[in-house]
Amino acid sequence: MFTGIITDIGSVQRVDRSGGDTRLVFNTHYDTDSLTVGTSISCCGCCLTIFQSGKNWFAVHVSEETLQKTTISGWNTGTLVNFEQALCVGGTLGGHIVLGHVDGVARVADVQVAGGSQRLTLIPPTELMRYIAVKGSVALDGVALTVNEVGWDHFSINVIPHTQAMTTFSRLKRGARVNMEIDILARYIARLLGKD
Repeated sequence: MFTGIITDIGSVQRVDRSGGDTRLVFNTHYDTDSLTVGTSISCCGCCLTIFQSGKNWFAVHVSEETLQKTTISGWNTGTLVNFEQALCVGGTLGGHIVLGHVDGVARVADVQVAGGSQRLTLIPPTELMRYIAVKGSVALDGVALTVNEVGWDHFSINVIPHTQAMTTFSRLKRGARVNMEIDILARYIARLLGKD
């Protein structure tokens, strides 16, 4: 489980797509002594498991299911990635509960400057729109954000300067694709109401 508060921006060092699952090696600023084999890590919102690490790098496997549901299939050497280590029991929940289970990929439809902030308009998969609510939570590329506005096929968020500086969001342009995870409360309420 994660909180959507990004603590490192790393990059893809190597992609190995030969045979079976895809293997990714990432550069990181984390102290990799703390990234033991079997540790979960959020990579742009995708919960992945570390199977190998060394000084300033770690490696993960990505299943075909994850490649189909996320933006990872388009990552190449040099792609920047938001990282967050798993929440420790008793740790601070600074964002909102993020599972690292990506529900779909949203497209950035517009980027506007709003003071020092960015106002992003996103178009998610149609089936996810009903889970989006004004002042509700959403995770985009692993970042916990608050929804500002909801239209029939889109929603918007504001990204403050601090979040821009600490994540890959300062580089987002119109047409970019981002991993999207709906709020866990919306998911379970829909299930209880028999709408999922």
